[in-house]
Amino acid sequence: MPENTFLGPSLALSAILFSLGVAGVLLRRNAIVLFMCVELMLNAVNLAFIALAQFHGAGGQIMVLFVMTVAAAEAAVGLAIILAIFRHTQSVDLQNINLLRG
Repeated sequence: MPENTFLGPSLALSAILFSLGVAGVLLRRNAIVLFMCVELMLNAVNLAFIALAQFHGAGGQIMVLFVMTVAAAEAAVGLAIILAIFRHTQSVDLQNINLLRG
Protein backbone atom coordinates (compact mmCIF):
# COMPACT_ATOMS: atom_id res chain seq x y z
CA MET A 1 0.00 0.00 0.00
CA PRO A 2 1.34 3.44 -0.86
CA GLU A 3 1.52 6.12 1.76
CA ASN A 4 -1.59 8.17 2.25
CA THR A 5 0.17 11.47 2.87
CA PHE A 6 -1.95 13.39 0.35
CA LEU A 7 -5.19 11.44 0.65
CA GLY A 8 -6.70 13.51 3.48
CA PRO A 9 -5.95 16.97 2.06
CA SER A 10 -6.95 15.88 -1.45
CA LEU A 11 -10.30 14.58 -0.31
CA ALA A 12 -10.84 17.67 1.84
CA LEU A 13 -10.12 19.95 -1.11
CA SER A 14 -12.43 17.83 -3.25
CA ALA A 15 -15.21 18.16 -0.67
CA ILE A 16 -14.71 21.93 -0.45
CA LEU A 17 -14.82 22.33 -4.24
CA PHE A 18 -17.90 20.13 -4.50
CA SER A 19 -19.62 22.12 -1.74
CA LEU A 20 -18.83 25.40 -3.52
CA GLY A 21 -20.31 23.95 -6.71
CA VAL A 22 -23.49 22.84 -4.93
CA ALA A 23 -23.83 26.24 -3.26
CA GLY A 24 -23.41 27.95 -6.63
CA VAL A 25 -26.06 25.76 -8.23
CA LEU A 26 -28.52 26.39 -5.42
CA LEU A 27 -27.93 30.13 -4.97
CA ARG A 28 -27.25 31.55 -8.43
CA ARG A 29 -29.79 32.23 -11.17
CA ASN A 30 -27.47 32.93 -14.09
CA ALA A 31 -27.28 30.00 -16.52
CA ILE A 32 -23.58 30.48 -17.25
CA VAL A 33 -22.64 30.57 -13.56
CA LEU A 34 -24.82 27.50 -12.96
CA PHE A 35 -23.04 25.75 -15.82
CA MET A 36 -19.61 26.62 -14.36
CA CYS A 37 -20.68 25.34 -10.93
CA VAL A 38 -21.68 21.99 -12.43
CA GLU A 39 -18.25 21.80 -14.08
CA LEU A 40 -16.66 22.61 -10.71
CA MET A 41 -18.53 19.70 -9.14
CA LEU A 42 -17.35 17.35 -11.90
CA ASN A 43 -13.75 18.46 -11.36
CA ALA A 44 -14.10 17.88 -7.61
CA VAL A 45 -15.22 14.33 -8.30
CA ASN A 46 -12.26 13.89 -10.65
CA LEU A 47 -9.92 15.02 -7.87
CA ALA A 48 -11.46 12.51 -5.48
CA PHE A 49 -11.10 9.72 -8.05
CA ILE A 50 -7.44 10.56 -8.62
CA ALA A 51 -6.78 10.76 -4.87
CA LEU A 52 -8.36 7.36 -4.32
CA ALA A 53 -6.72 5.80 -7.38
CA GLN A 54 -3.46 5.41 -5.47
CA PHE A 55 -5.20 2.73 -3.36
CA HIS A 56 -7.40 1.10 -5.97
CA GLY A 57 -5.15 1.10 -9.02
CA ALA A 58 -6.04 2.39 -12.44
CA GLY A 59 -9.80 2.11 -11.91
CA GLY A 60 -10.05 5.64 -10.56
CA GLN A 61 -8.04 7.06 -13.44
CA ILE A 62 -10.25 5.26 -15.97
CA MET A 63 -13.31 6.72 -14.26
CA VAL A 64 -11.74 10.19 -14.56
CA LEU A 65 -11.48 9.68 -18.32
CA PHE A 66 -15.18 8.81 -18.46
CA VAL A 67 -16.13 11.81 -16.33
CA MET A 68 -14.02 14.09 -18.52
CA THR A 69 -15.75 12.72 -21.62
CA VAL A 70 -19.18 13.35 -20.10
CA ALA A 71 -18.07 16.85 -19.04
CA ALA A 72 -16.91 17.67 -22.56
CA ALA A 73 -20.20 16.50 -24.05
CA GLU A 74 -22.12 18.41 -21.38
CA ALA A 75 -20.10 21.54 -22.14
CA ALA A 76 -20.87 21.36 -25.84
CA VAL A 77 -24.59 20.70 -25.40
CA GLY A 78 -24.94 23.10 -22.48
CA LEU A 79 -23.30 26.00 -24.28
CA ALA A 80 -25.45 25.36 -27.35
CA ILE A 81 -28.59 25.47 -25.20
CA ILE A 82 -27.44 28.63 -23.42
CA LEU A 83 -26.73 30.32 -26.76
CA ALA A 84 -30.14 29.32 -28.12
CA ILE A 85 -31.88 30.66 -25.01
CA PHE A 86 -29.89 33.92 -25.18
CA ARG A 87 -30.81 34.42 -28.83
CA HIS A 88 -34.46 33.88 -28.04
CA THR A 89 -34.80 35.88 -24.81
CA GLN A 90 -31.73 38.19 -24.81
CA SER A 91 -31.04 37.01 -21.25
CA VAL A 92 -29.52 34.02 -19.50
CA ASP A 93 -31.40 34.59 -16.23
CA LEU A 94 -33.09 31.32 -15.36
CA GLN A 95 -36.12 32.92 -13.69
CA ASN A 96 -37.15 34.62 -16.93
CA ILE A 97 -37.01 31.51 -19.07
CA ASN A 98 -40.36 29.90 -19.86
CA LEU A 99 -39.69 28.54 -23.34
CA LEU A 100 -41.56 25.28 -22.70
CA ARG A 101 -44.81 27.02 -21.87
CA GLY A 102 -47.08 27.17 -24.87
